[in-house]
Parts: sequence; structure tokens; C-alpha cells
Amino acid sequence: MIGLGNVLAAPLAQAQIYRCESPDGTPLFQNAPGKNCKALDLPSLTTVPSVRLPAGAQRTANANAANAAPSDFPRVEAAAQRSRDSDRRRILEDELGREQARLEDFRKEFNNGEPERLGNERNYQKYLDRVGRLKDDITRSESNVAALRRELEGVR
Repeated sequence: MIGLGNVLAAPLAQAQIYRCESPDGTPLFQNAPGKNCKALDLPSLTTVPSVRLPAGAQRTANANAANAAPSDFPRVEAAAQRSRDSDRRRILEDELGREQARLEDFRKEFNNGEPERLGNERNYQKYLDRVGRLKDDITRSESNVAALRRELEGVR
């Protein structure tokens, strides 16, 4: 608790603020006088320094505040949560399987950087564009597989 002596000893924040008007009529507030400026008469601000807690107490207080749930926060029964977790795991595993199959198809079509030219790719640039898209598809699919694996690691 802050004592009366601390409040009386607290420094007063003093600064002169000026209201200036820009050439287009927009008001500007600054701490130095300038052209078309008027000093503002503002009340003083009282500042009170905060009380420092020991490092360990601060971390404990922050952890308790972060982990505390309101009393009216909805709770889920353990059996229902287990069922939700198993459904989530199954869905993620299905997605992972589909994405791995898709990645394998992209790699097969890419053929180690030398995909077969298609009949409509008489123009070499069309072929190069398709190769570039395949590289992007492979990179994106690898990223998706990695993200799904990370997500699966977090499921209970």
C-alpha cells in the first residue's frame, strides 16, 4: 500500500504544451513554441512510482494470473475431452495421410527436376512455368506435412 508520504513526495510532471495550427488548418500539439502556436493551460500530472516485487514473486504472480480461469468459465468433462482429442487426432492423421500422398504425387510428376514434357508444352516457357509451379507445390506440401506433424505432437 502506498503511504501518504509517498504520494506527497511523488514528482509532478511538468511540461508546456503548445497548440499550433498548420497551414491547412489542422491542429498540431507540440512541446516547443512555433508559428501560429498558443500555450495550453493544462493541470499538472501526478506520477507515482510502482512498487517493485522480488523477481520470483513477480513470476509467480504472473503465472497464477495467467493460469487462473474465471469461476463461470465452462468446464468440459474428462471423458468428453478425451473423445474430442481422439477425434482431433484421427482427423489430423487423415489430413496428414492425404497430404503425404499429394506430396508423393508432386514428387513423382517432378521426376527429380526433369518432368516429362506434355503435348501442349511446345513452347519451352510453358514447360518451365509448370516446373516452377511443381517446385512451389512440393515446397508448400512439405510445409503442410511438417505443420500437421507438429499439430499431432500437441494432441494429448
